[in-house]
Amino acid sequence: MGRGRSPKPNKSKKMQYRRSNISGGSYFLTLITHNRQTLFHNSQIIDLLRTAFRQVKEKHPFTIDAIVILPDHLHCLLTFPDGDANYAQWVRMIKGNFSRNLPSGSAPRAASRVAKGEKEVWQRRYWEHLIRDETDFERHVDYIHYNPVKHGLAAAPKDWPWSSFHNYVSRGVYPALWGADEVVSFGEDVGSE
Repeated sequence: MGRGRSPKPNKSKKMQYRRSNISGGSYFLTLITHNRQTLFHNSQIIDLLRTAFRQVKEKHPFTIDAIVILPDHLHCLLTFPDGDANYAQWVRMIKGNFSRNLPSGSAPRAASRVAKGEKEVWQRRYWEHLIRDETDFERHVDYIHYNPVKHGLAAAPKDWPWSSFHNYVSRGVYPALWGADEVVSFGEDVGSE
């Protein structure tokens, strides 16, 4: 075959996005609120999100390896059991459960959504990354825990209340002052917002 140019994509065909579905895989996920509205701003709203995660976990077990909840998005690293590769369904269920239980008026709605009875809580899509190995896992856990500092919401990971960082400190994985007096940097292949 010659060294000609690649054929141009057929613009009439819509590109199909394909997610990685690995049974028993670990995934770094980023879920963002609709139009980046500041939704997660108090304990009551965050408790609704925790309840949504817990209720889905009860029916479809998975492990929350790390999580941080910021005002307009969350990052989490989840591991699914062997035989389970349907994390997209569990994400839909978490988002739906939370949205249904969110009090009226907590999220603004466009007239078209009001007519359909829908709330504008989440961006329709979300970011997912299949964890490749132990180093990739550790780098994404660090990214999750350092995220409040990255966004200027806390001086150190220990100062952000809605993070699994505190659990990691209690287990001796991190020193309590990790990330307090240093700038932690990450490569382009870690995290996404």
